[in-house]
Amino acid sequence: MGREIEVELNRVLIREGQDPQQISVREKDGERGFPIAIGWNEVLEIHRKLTGAETPRPMTHDLCGAILKATGTRLVKGVISDLRKGTFFATLHLETQDGRSCAVDARPSDVIALVLQFAAPLYVDEKVFERLEQP
Repeated sequence: MGREIEVELNRVLIREGQDPQQISVREKDGERGFPIAIGWNEVLEIHRKLTGAETPRPMTHDLCGAILKATGTRLVKGVISDLRKGTFFATLHLETQDGRSCAVDARPSDVIALVLQFAAPLYVDEKVFERLEQP
């Protein structure tokens, strides 16, 4: 794994009746950023996390968060870790109650929804920025 750059979600573009939807991340202390195409359900969940909207029953990300809390697992950070053939990859970095660490493969949209839910930091591996800059 390379150097990680902290980023923040800086745009959520919801286009009803169209797919894909789009979110964008940008360096916290820099100018680089990029869009990520995601699905309709995913953009609605991220928007819900940003606005604090409640649902009558737990949605999938709420369930995942409840499982983490119930097991004493801490979401340390989310990382957009790779870009291969136009597809972004990401990982959730977790720490268990007994101090064990693990990384779980996830879609970037799921990582972003969960870091928003837990107010955890979000990073991008430097190699992702490098691959985006290549012609």
